[in-house]
Amino acid sequence: MEKIQIQNFNGQNITLAAVINHPKNFDPSTQYPAIVVAHPGGGVKEQTAGLYAQKLAEQGFVTIAFDASFQGESTGEPRQLENPYVRTEDISAIVDYFTTLPFVDPSRIAAMGICAGGGYAANAAINDRRIKALATVSAVNIGSMFRNGWDNNVKDADAAAYLDFGSQARSRDVAESNYATIPLAPMRKEDAPNKELEEAWEYYHTPRAQHPNAPGFALARNLNQIITYDAYNKAEAFLTQPILTIAGSVAGSKWMSEDLLARAASQDKHMHVVEGANHMSMYDGPDYVREAVNELTKFFKRTIAA
Repeated sequence: MEKIQIQNFNGQNITLAAVINHPKNFDPSTQYPAIVVAHPGGGVKEQTAGLYAQKLAEQGFVTIAFDASFQGESTGEPRQLENPYVRTEDISAIVDYFTTLPFVDPSRIAAMGICAGGGYAANAAINDRRIKALATVSAVNIGSMFRNGWDNNVKDADAAAYLDFGSQARSRDVAESNYATIPLAPMRKEDAPNKELEEAWEYYHTPRAQHPNAPGFALARNLNQIITYDAYNKAEAFLTQPILTIAGSVAGSKWMSEDLLARAASQDKHMHVVEGANHMSMYDGPDYVREAVNELTKFFKRTIAA
């Protein structure tokens, strides 16, 4: 594991902070398959994304987990910007970097992500043909989640008030120079609407996985991008790469993994359901992560390491 900095050429003059993991007995004269791993909304590379990246490197892949632009140790102002279009471009920026490494085979690059990072990875795969395979764990289409709710029981049009709130926040930001925020996970235990999302609070705000660079909130102004965003936009036409989605059997977010597979044009698409796991279990539950990594390893070895 080595900490690195990656210049992001997407026009924001951002330097991405990342960790690169090499396989055991790494030989720099050999070309390896590579995987970029995107973290959840509100997360950082030191949490679940870094865990999966490390474990996949142990299986023979070069992997990178990174902090999103404006977040963690990456540069950019204002801090905690969660613009989904920027998050998607960050993944392609890591792919850019992979293509410069002599020990990475540029024809064998894959993307994966956890939670909102899974949605961003899907969007990147739709846009970027250098991504040859896609995998997600507890995938969240952040636009659908904010529009339709965790349980997919809100109509799109009923989310219009969030756009109003985001627009008002932008005006306040300019007038007061004090950015309004929104939670990406419950900020307090009592704010959680159910037991599953109470576990999200626990993950981000207790010793389980809390990190000083992961405050768990975004900027309210981002509602103007998030509410209208569809991570799976045009998947019906352009998402043709092999896909593996992994979701817990009792995860409230499972419908977003199912939606991805239903919409994707790929003829090689599969879901693995982890029995007994919920959304957050897949972040760091030892047995659940072990099962997920086993499935991811088989998938990536078949699709980018064969």
